[in-house]
Parts: sequence; C-alpha cells; structure tokens
Amino acid sequence: MISEKDLAELEKIPYEQRIERVEKLLEGKTEPRAFELGLLLALKMGQELREGKELGSESGDLVASWNGKHPDSIIEEAIAFAKEFLMNPAKLAEKIKNNVIARSNSDEAKNG
Repeated sequence: MISEKDLAELEKIPYEQRIERVEKLLEGKTEPRAFELGLLLALKMGQELREGKELGSESGDLVASWNGKHPDSIIEEAIAFAKEFLMNPAKLAEKIKNNVIARSNSDEAKNG
C-alpha cells in the first residue's frame, strides 16, 4: 500500500523518478488499490502536461492496459482519484491523512 509517508517522500524526488518509484511500488501487485492506480495515472497525466503533449496521449494507453487486469469499478475509481490529484491535491492529501489516522486509531483499538 502506498502510504502518506510514501507520498511525502515522492515530493522530494524529481518528477520523472516519481513515476518510476510508483511503478516499482505497484510492480507485481495482483490487486492494487484504486488510489494507487490513480496516483500513477495522475503522475503520467502530469508528465504529459509538463511536456506539452495532449492529455491522454500516453496515459490513455495506461488505462487501456488495465482493462481485463482490474475490475471496471477499480479503474473508474482510479480515474476519479487521478482527476482529484490533478485538480485538488490538497483536498486529496487531507483525505489520505484522515484515512491513515483513522486506520491507525482502529489498529490501536484492536490491539488495545
């Protein structure tokens, strides 16, 4: 799983290396989460924009490669996450932080 710590570390490295790092984190995962796929898609889309390419010119191939590998619902959710990453990253970062805190509190309560 890609954590908030992973995201913080990603911000410290050059953009192109971020894509490689996320790809490596996802490599070999049979059931990645929509959030993780969405992060990769957002990075690919951001790269297209940085390079002045038409949006979807390369990232569209990535999404197409997911067909048959992942359920349609995961792909649709990943696309929504990618859009949110690009349009409102602060809001998404806050959601992630709250989710990590809630999960941590839940684990602590279970382990009591």
